[in-house]
Amino acid sequence: MRLAHLTLKNYRNYPAVDTDFSPQINVLIGSNAQGKTNLLESVYVLALARSHRTNNDKELIKFGSDFAKIQGQVEKATGSQQLELIISTQGKKARLNRIEQPRLSSYVGHFNVVLFAPEDLAIVKGSPANRRRFIDMEFGQMSVKYLQESTAYRTALKQRNAYLKQLRLHQAKDLMFLEVLSDQLATAGAEIVTRRQALLQQMATFAAKIHADITKNHEVLTFQYVSQVPEAARGDVALAKAAILDLLAKHRERELMLGTTLVGPHRDDVAFIVNDKNVANFGSQGQQRTTALAVKLAEIDLMKAQTGEYPVLLLDDVLSELDDDRQTHLLKAIQNKVQTFLTTTSLDGIAQEIIDTPAVFYVKDGQLMKEETSGD
Repeated sequence: MRLAHLTLKNYRNYPAVDTDFSPQINVLIGSNAQGKTNLLESVYVLALARSHRTNNDKELIKFGSDFAKIQGQVEKATGSQQLELIISTQGKKARLNRIEQPRLSSYVGHFNVVLFAPEDLAIVKGSPANRRRFIDMEFGQMSVKYLQESTAYRTALKQRNAYLKQLRLHQAKDLMFLEVLSDQLATAGAEIVTRRQALLQQMATFAAKIHADITKNHEVLTFQYVSQVPEAARGDVALAKAAILDLLAKHRERELMLGTTLVGPHRDDVAFIVNDKNVANFGSQGQQRTTALAVKLAEIDLMKAQTGEYPVLLLDDVLSELDDDRQTHLLKAIQNKVQTFLTTTSLDGIAQEIIDTPAVFYVKDGQLMKEETSGD
């Protein structure tokens, strides 16, 4: 899978972009605050219909404009597809091959990307909410069902929390309706738990091998899926639903007192274990960065296994955060396999002998200029 052509209009600080890209490595060079990350973000938004940097879509529209448009020509093994996203103050419109999609869930998944930015180094030691968001964003690209169930779960959770608050304030008293909401929550939650269990197991296998290669077999990486649902119930949807309903029943009195849902996959987490120790709490900074790199590279392999094609890789100034060994491993792992977009302030310090004839673009004041001497 690769992004062959990108068109932007009124996106962030870009009035207009219309350019082709190399199927291999594309290097975006420029000083800070010129628009390198904005361009990478536009590719991410084209794929997932949401930004990784903001929850306010209005920020994506160039100041003084009414809308922003992102359009991309994506080449896949099955053929060429045109994706288009229009963002306005009224919301978002998504088109696939010029046909408007009724729901964003029917749009997401046709173009897959993996983003690796400096903040992703904090996946390992960051909050459980960060890891849940990471899991949901990536697994949602690979599975339409996962994306749909995640949306259904968030809706059910919002409704249930609102009703629990009404019950706590004595604005409602129908406990049978609470049971209906609990069943809806457990139905969607069971699907999420079982899919997370399966995908995390597969990702852990890829990550363990990559981590062993980086550390020259001196360290062993494993994943631990932390969930209130017992491990024995995570492999079967019916068992997982029964387990969630049982947990909700046990916590009902406390939930009524607090006015919020205390159990479910919205409280799940993933622990990364290196040599039998939680690397977030007991690992060195080097171990944490190696683990984050292994997880992101494993994400590429998992996406290939799930969709049949490699995703497009977006590296936002991440090479400057990696030492020579990790940088070399990353570049070797992706060369001639994954179309890559890489932002940097300078090519100095990058293992250039590993990058095979990159396409180089210079970014300045929202303008994108291709280096004519670079080969594709």
